[in-house]
Amino acid sequence: MSQTTASTSDRPDRSLDEVYQSWSQAAAAVVAKSRRTTVEELPATAEELLSTETIDGLRIRPLYTRKDETAESGLPGGFPFVRGADPDRDVTLGWRVTERFGDDDTPPGEVNRQILEALENGTSGLWLRIGGALTVTDLDAVLDGVYLDLIPVTVDAGADGIAAARALLEQQQRASAAPEAPTPTVATITSFGFSPLTAAFSGRPDVDVDEATAIAAEAIAGVRTFRVDGTDFATAGADHGLELALIVAAAVTHLRDLTAAGMSAADALNQITFAVSAGDDQFATIAKFRALRRIWSRVAEVVGAPDAGAAATHAVTDLSMQTQRDPWVNMLRTTIAAFGAGIGGADQVTVLGFDAAIPAEHRTSSATFSRRIARNTQLLLLEESNIGRVLDPAGGSWFVETLTHEMAANAWTVFGEIEAAGGYRRVLESGWIGERVGASLARRDESVAHRTIAVTGVNEFPNLDEKPLGAPTADTADLPLGTPRLARVGRVFEELRDRSDGVLAATGARPSVLMLPLGSVAEHNARTTFVANLLAAGGISAINPGPVSADEIGELVREHQASIAVLCASKQRYADDGAAALAAARATDLSSVLMAGPEKEWPDDQRPDGSLRIGIDAVATLRGLLDQLTNASAGATS
Repeated sequence: MSQTTASTSDRPDRSLDEVYQSWSQAAAAVVAKSRRTTVEELPATAEELLSTETIDGLRIRPLYTRKDETAESGLPGGFPFVRGADPDRDVTLGWRVTERFGDDDTPPGEVNRQILEALENGTSGLWLRIGGALTVTDLDAVLDGVYLDLIPVTVDAGADGIAAARALLEQQQRASAAPEAPTPTVATITSFGFSPLTAAFSGRPDVDVDEATAIAAEAIAGVRTFRVDGTDFATAGADHGLELALIVAAAVTHLRDLTAAGMSAADALNQITFAVSAGDDQFATIAKFRALRRIWSRVAEVVGAPDAGAAATHAVTDLSMQTQRDPWVNMLRTTIAAFGAGIGGADQVTVLGFDAAIPAEHRTSSATFSRRIARNTQLLLLEESNIGRVLDPAGGSWFVETLTHEMAANAWTVFGEIEAAGGYRRVLESGWIGERVGASLARRDESVAHRTIAVTGVNEFPNLDEKPLGAPTADTADLPLGTPRLARVGRVFEELRDRSDGVLAATGARPSVLMLPLGSVAEHNARTTFVANLLAAGGISAINPGPVSADEIGELVREHQASIAVLCASKQRYADDGAAALAAARATDLSSVLMAGPEKEWPDDQRPDGSLRIGIDAVATLRGLLDQLTNASAGATS
């Protein structure tokens, strides 16, 4: 966590500024030493050099101190609701572990059995997909035996949403009451799940907004009609601030529609819930939920109903962060996401299965196993780590409070731009939303391509021997919760891996590159390891014969029928033996000779054809290498 307490206990007479200046001087000395320069020659302060920037453009400093302390944000359940929407949360229960059903072809009776089993094993909220294998008429059978006054139900019925909502209401009226009457809270709200405005962007089918508004205007007790869905934007590439701005803009549009239909501002506010994407950036996820509540409370204050400004939130682990390659790592990603959402005060949390990004027909684990792991991810956090027992445990953290404020300010600025342009509907129709989300996606893809965003098992530490999926990389609406705009973080690298799998299937061998390590293992090991990892991210096998000399290179090239080779050595070894090794490589049939490390380390004007180093566009580099290797292979075959 980017927070350190600057203590003044050793010198009570020292001011906080003096302590901070002392740290800054010490940090500058360390940075200067690491750069092999002097403090005076550093291009900026230690804080500036050690700070990082998020995809949103927010600056994360290396140190947060009491200087960053802000006023208390109130209590959970009270305006401005930063610390939580629910003052009555049962701390022994925590947030609602909300499990999704209906995405496969399981018949209604079996879905009912799965639901009852899940409720017996820790699930405390339901999210039902209606419109696939389950129809509106199946609701009675699916929810048979479920205490609907205890278990919040969210419906995802697409274009059948109106009929599903009516059927659910009828079933609630007929359902048996729980043995002990519950106290209604934010966490027990039933949601019809209507999200026509956000679905209009992502391409999901949904209900007509006017029909949905008419139902909402009935103000049915214990039910909220609209579920403004941030995952429609996040899975398409929107950054955190943009996702928040867009869902608030969509929600404000619903508020205007509802008040125009005759509802009071307070009643209209109580017809809206928010679905929010939870990703594997732990602190950003924590701050995002807190920032949303801050923003929504401000909206409620402006419309004259501040006490109704508690944003009810349903966290859904981000489908776009999930990989098809090495999918077991998704368990770690969703654990971090669930942790962040829980600490951030989400009222409900849904953890998607670790194989949710893989088409059902190509999954290697049973649906039961995937479902159990997803459920137990939350139960371990709640019942063993006990993180649900404290409301807003991150509250007061100088870093988290600062990040919350900056994220809220960033989102509010974008929301202001939307309002100035005519509101959500206008910017959707004009293509503005698509342009902004596209720009955000491009920034994210660039960071992934340059591997400043690490995707374990994909662009870092890939397992080249992993069994192919048997299907091309899928980013389609055919995936449960997938939309036409789904853009997974690792998709471009996985496409390269798919291409390599195709070569393997056709020829019996993967595309390969010959490494030419110079000097001792200690000298070249770091760079041979780096190159092998980089190449594997593109599905290219690295052949490492061990330390070689210039007179061995020709035979190695012939033995391995190599068309591309990479010289790997230390800077000093390049100075001693690099020129001779390059000349020997040039004398073979190699089409390209590359070097590992920065090009500036090469001591001669006769340079290799390029370098593999930290910071390069790995996607472009690997795609180019695959082109050369497959063309060379085709030429050899012909």
